Amino acid sequence: MRSAKEIRRLNFVDVVARLCDGSQTRAADVLRYSTPSLVSRYASGAKDIGDGTARKVEEAFGLGRNWMDTDHAGTHAEADAAQELKKDPRRATTRTPPADGIGSVEPAITAYDIAGTRPMQGQVPLISWVQAGALAEVIDNFAPGDADIWHACPRRHGPHTFALRVRGVSMEPKFQDGDIIFVDPDVAAEHGRNVVVRFEDSKEATFKQLLIEGDHQYLRALNPDWPGPRLIEIDASATICGVVIGKFVEF
Repeated sequence: MRSAKEIRRLNFVDVVARLCDGSQTRAADVLRYSTPSLVSRYASGAKDIGDGTARKVEEAFGLGRNWMDTDHAGTHAEADAAQELKKDPRRATTRTPPADGIGSVEPAITAYDIAGTRPMQGQVPLISWVQAGALAEVIDNFAPGDADIWHACPRRHGPHTFALRVRGVSMEPKFQDGDIIFVDPDVAAEHGRNVVVRFEDSKEATFKQLLIEGDHQYLRALNPDWPGPRLIEIDASATICGVVIGKFVEF
């Protein structure tokens, strides 16, 4: 059974993902916080949500009293919320995803899958490239509080999805230095997908496009002006940590 503190935290995460499209800045604006840092601390569990804050969240987002204290797991709360959005189109946003499946997270209220039964967004931890390189050791033990920043992933994703901040220019122009990418280890690494890979002799992971030709696999830098080798063959000693399923651009 979840503790009262964890129920409030999970409900708060749901509010940010579902009613603020995962934007901690938007949640901070609604709650009239000067910065989104407090929202991040509540979402990660670094700071407990007290009674006053719980009531403030309920009032600010038009939720029923004590909604924050109710465990909504296993109920139809998400489906009911989706139905309410259908009744009020002003609260829904329709977006056509780009052909390559990658797109910036733009302001919206929420987005649901076709069935309308679960939100596409969900909070995932922003981790370091060193952590990504050691992912096999930490993925099942990663818990709230292990990351200072959590972001709402704009697409349906597996339970082990994580976020990374792009470093360097090897994947420009599609991926700029500083962009945040969402990586799902549960997605099959197919030809043409952008992947995060760890080499056996490196403590950190790297980010490139995967090319498969017969029995051979290659990593390609997308930047046509990349000074290093644009195509590198990889073997069984390389570990694919996950497939990039989306990106978030901070303005």
